[in-house]
Amino acid sequence: MTLFAHLATGTTTTCRAWAVTRGDGVTLGFTDHDRDLTFDGITFRADTGLSAQAIEQSTGLSVDNTEAIGTLTDTAITEADIIAGRYDRAEVRFWIVNWADTSERALRFRGSIGEMRRNGPEFRAELRGLAEALNQPQGRVFQRSCAASLGDAACRVDLNTPAFRHETSAYAVKRNRVFWTDPLPQAERWFEKGRLTVLSGAATGLSGLIKANRIDGARHLIELWQPLGADVAAGDLIRLEAGCDKRMATCQAKFDNLLNFRGFPDIPGEDWLVSTPRRAGSNDGGSLR
Repeated sequence: MTLFAHLATGTTTTCRAWAVTRGDGVTLGFTDHDRDLTFDGITFRADTGLSAQAIEQSTGLSVDNTEAIGTLTDTAITEADIIAGRYDRAEVRFWIVNWADTSERALRFRGSIGEMRRNGPEFRAELRGLAEALNQPQGRVFQRSCAASLGDAACRVDLNTPAFRHETSAYAVKRNRVFWTDPLPQAERWFEKGRLTVLSGAATGLSGLIKANRIDGARHLIELWQPLGADVAAGDLIRLEAGCDKRMATCQAKFDNLLNFRGFPDIPGEDWLVSTPRRAGSNDGGSLR
């Protein structure tokens, strides 16, 4: 029997279940039933205090929205994980399930977590449908600097090579934003505009963009634009990835990747648009100024 056939009987045993898959691969299951449910290899727990409001769905390309409400617990969703950003853009799936036979179910919503708000022990998470991706800017931008992201399909630089990635231990940490490491084989500023990822400790899986990379005495200093959301201790393992300032010269000299440069370094500037021909002198196709 399908779920729709079960609903047609008039006497139903249905509940709601949803799964949250974080960026670090951790999947959590929740249900508003009074007992745990299991399907698709996920255990949906009944004692988490999580519930969802009505889903707003429509035809066309408008974004489906809903909201999940719950309480912070040490065994499920914790305040520390929310502050650390582990639930940012996490994937969410929502089913209507026959709890007497979990094979009878229907997927009603699929999307991601948007804004999360906390009020004491309670939290509210905005859930955004798949059409949210259509709100992102599309198309190519014509500009002097490269429009690709380092290492993506357009750039094609392999960041797994030792020259562009280095793993080391944090010698010292200040406010989860400034890191000191032992001397690195790469030159000063090599990792500026790159990424730092924590590989061990309480902040495992968290990453941040690198603002500065310089030599500080006998050690290298790595400074992030923003502090990480969890504590990083001295001795924790970190991974550094090289950065790119999007200039053609950097693409050629640092990455030997000029053929994949996605910028237009010779595009005329805005002053060219307001330039006018001269009455005197020769007009040989050169500069108008």
